[in-house]
Amino acid sequence: MRAVLRFVASVLTVSGLLMLADAGLTLLWQEPVSALIVERQQGQLEEAYASAPVRKRVTERKPLPGDAVGRIALPTLDRRYYVIEGIGGDDLRKGPGHYPDTPLPGQRGTVAIAGHRTTYGAPFRTIDKLRRGDPIRIEMPYGRFSYAVEKTRIVEPTNLSVKRRVSYDRLILTACHPLYSAAQRIVVFARLKERDGRTMVK
Repeated sequence: MRAVLRFVASVLTVSGLLMLADAGLTLLWQEPVSALIVERQQGQLEEAYASAPVRKRVTERKPLPGDAVGRIALPTLDRRYYVIEGIGGDDLRKGPGHYPDTPLPGQRGTVAIAGHRTTYGAPFRTIDKLRRGDPIRIEMPYGRFSYAVEKTRIVEPTNLSVKRRVSYDRLILTACHPLYSAAQRIVVFARLKERDGRTMVK
């Protein structure tokens, strides 16, 4: 009986330590299990992005839900990810997602991309550290686009005005705020500065 109790106590101790380790990693970095999942998903998106049918659909501006539409790079944060079409729960488990009701880069208007901050690779965990002038680069099958950060705002989840079209082409990145909560949204606004290396009219 004592041996059984010792075994159960050992299992509970190890389980408790693993849970504490998981919580610690989530607080300091990101949730580790979902990070491994999204790493594999990003590999699959890389293969999909290279496929002719997907590239053709994106080039024609008609991507399907789940298509790998492009790649986003946040150089000052040392982060790069493939972007998927869609912002549903299953979509954002693979990486950042493009809002289907907004234009793709290269089209007129406000491009919007969402991402997680603590789970599934936490691609947008540190977007609060982006500063005015920081570059955000997006590569699509049909072109390369460079944006410069203008500002960051904290808004309510129901505030859809951030996606409205303005007098210039721009990009917004959205994520839950604060960390470990979905009470609000953090929104980074960036202005299109270059297309395929050519400076856009100011």
